[in-house]
Amino acid sequence: MMTKTDGAWVGWHGAPDEHVQPFSHGGIDLVPVQLSTHDIEYFYEGFSNATLWPLYHDVIAPPEFHRTWWDSYRKVNRRFADAVIHHASPGATVWVQDYQLQLVPKMLREARPDLKIGFFNHIPFPPPEIFAQLPWRRAIIDGLLGADLVGFQRSSDAGNFMRSARRFLGASVKQQQVHVKGSDGETTHIARAQAFPISIDVQQISELARKPEIIERAKQIRKDLGNPKTILLGVDRLDYTKGIRHRLKAYEELLADGKVTVEDAALIQVASPSRERVEQYRLLREEVEGTVGHINGTYDTLQNTAVRYLHHNYPIDEMVALYLAADVMLVTALRDGMNLVAKEYVTARTNNDGALVLSEFAGAADQLKQALLMNPHDIDGLKDTIMKAVNMQPAEAARRMRAMRKQILDHDVDLWSSDFLTALEEKVIRDDS
Repeated sequence: MMTKTDGAWVGWHGAPDEHVQPFSHGGIDLVPVQLSTHDIEYFYEGFSNATLWPLYHDVIAPPEFHRTWWDSYRKVNRRFADAVIHHASPGATVWVQDYQLQLVPKMLREARPDLKIGFFNHIPFPPPEIFAQLPWRRAIIDGLLGADLVGFQRSSDAGNFMRSARRFLGASVKQQQVHVKGSDGETTHIARAQAFPISIDVQQISELARKPEIIERAKQIRKDLGNPKTILLGVDRLDYTKGIRHRLKAYEELLADGKVTVEDAALIQVASPSRERVEQYRLLREEVEGTVGHINGTYDTLQNTAVRYLHHNYPIDEMVALYLAADVMLVTALRDGMNLVAKEYVTARTNNDGALVLSEFAGAADQLKQALLMNPHDIDGLKDTIMKAVNMQPAEAARRMRAMRKQILDHDVDLWSSDFLTALEEKVIRDDS
């Protein structure tokens, strides 16, 4: 979380059971918060990623509810809040980031009512019918309502949050605002919920995409694959929300149908390691790697590979080279807060070529309306959309890409942050009638 725009960063430093003193770097105070191995297991891998993550992603995988995990979540949220309480200057602006810290806003409000408090949720917020499953649903809503402004990726997420506030806390919601009352029944502040679609560092991606050595690397990637007519690309964390299994199933059926052949097309799937200590992620990796092995065993030739599967993290230079090498980008998320890979691919296509196949369940679909939108659960529809992308005429591809590039270039990550902080500082007119 940030306190002041150029003031301080409060966060975990990345190593369990290690105490690091606060220090300054580049004009920013860095305030490390210590997490133990127990915290990582119960707060992070447990409640954050095996309870909240699946619950907030439409219960694609079943969430687990354990009181010991919840106890750890509360304690760690308190630790982050205390660090801010002791470090923030009077009247400071505090921006709390993401679902791991949903209790922090109220903790800050109670201890430091002088602070201006913002919260941004980087993942979806579920509808009340799904959120209802969470045993600690009231505490989460109460925690978030400690903020002056709660930001979400999509308007539908903000709406879901406010409907949950009304249903589970009996909050009176008017125009996406809640008059939050203290223990004495008096209004302490007005909490607002609003969509602020996050974006990317457009300048960085654009500059890399024009570098001669990266353009040359893209050509080398195509050459290494045998210069196929079409390269399709998937880039994801290895997560069950990303629809990797659906993508592989659709591609395997296209190979079986003869719609694509290994001589003419290749699929590159980058699946970066993710939460490998969580059982559901271990099982997903086994399933994906087994499916890739089956596809390649069935359709590979001595010269050509159907699916090039890469279970690695890659530096941004290599990722931009992959974006330039790929004719078709496949983003088949079953549920995604935003999906910045889609925006990176579009930004890298400086020649206005290429095609983006994009799930309608990714937040990016709200901005990238000229993508080829599809429902990843509909395998036949996904196959048809992939083939439309493969066979798209250059003029249509350029028209679509040009429109998407304009949207992203006009709405980069700097605009996202400035829009949020500007809205946070806005005066809200109270109407207690």
